[in-house]
Amino acid sequence: MTTTATSETPMVFADRVSKSFGSNEVLKGISLTVPRGEVMCLVGPSGSGKSTFLRCINHLERVDAGRLSVDGVLVGYEERGDKLYELKPREAARQRRDIGMVFQRFNLFSHMTALENIIEAPMRVNKLTKDDAVARGRELLARVGLDEKEDAYPAHLSGGQQQRVAIARALAMEPKLMLFDEPTSALDPELVGEVLDVMKGLAKSGMTMIVVTHEMGFAREVADQLVFMDGGVVVEAGNPDEVLGNPQHQRTKAFLSKVL
Repeated sequence: MTTTATSETPMVFADRVSKSFGSNEVLKGISLTVPRGEVMCLVGPSGSGKSTFLRCINHLERVDAGRLSVDGVLVGYEERGDKLYELKPREAARQRRDIGMVFQRFNLFSHMTALENIIEAPMRVNKLTKDDAVARGRELLARVGLDEKEDAYPAHLSGGQQQRVAIARALAMEPKLMLFDEPTSALDPELVGEVLDVMKGLAKSGMTMIVVTHEMGFAREVADQLVFMDGGVVVEAGNPDEVLGNPQHQRTKAFLSKVL
């Protein structure tokens, strides 16, 4: 993204974002701000719109109303006069390079080794030489604790290891923003910690992150903002200790009573 953003420009700014699928209004005017270098955790029941909002941030879903910008640049649209026009797919994909996304399911290429999964996009999209991509890929595998697994195929990796490769793959594009859509929900309980540890390290390094999660301990420890969504709206948002320890809304209290 070409941008004249300053350090005061929020990394993510959502202004009354709405999204419907047919007659089902999934997002009902979401307004949120994520300053650069901060971590926002989105929590709430299934179907509350958390994952849809995440997908709107990198234009995997089109918004029906409102505006979303990343680092001061409108996502998926350009403004001409007082109207918004959707970007062509190639231009939207170019924007998406700056936004890393990690899904519930790891989405690794099964026919590629861990290292090959990581170097594919930097070589194909960013035109890195193979030597440079491999060097960077090995650095990232070491960063997620998998330097000894570079030649392993996904079928020979545990779920936690596959998810750590997926994180390294997203980081290989050197994103300015990382989105995590319930990255531990598909993992066996004993593997959750190894993925959360990598994410904690990312947060400490200053990466701006938005994380949809059910891991309340992680949210309390790492998040700068905790947002509780239900029914397509932001019900409550604030400091994690305050929201978790002293929720103000009945819907928040009811949800937290089931998960804490």
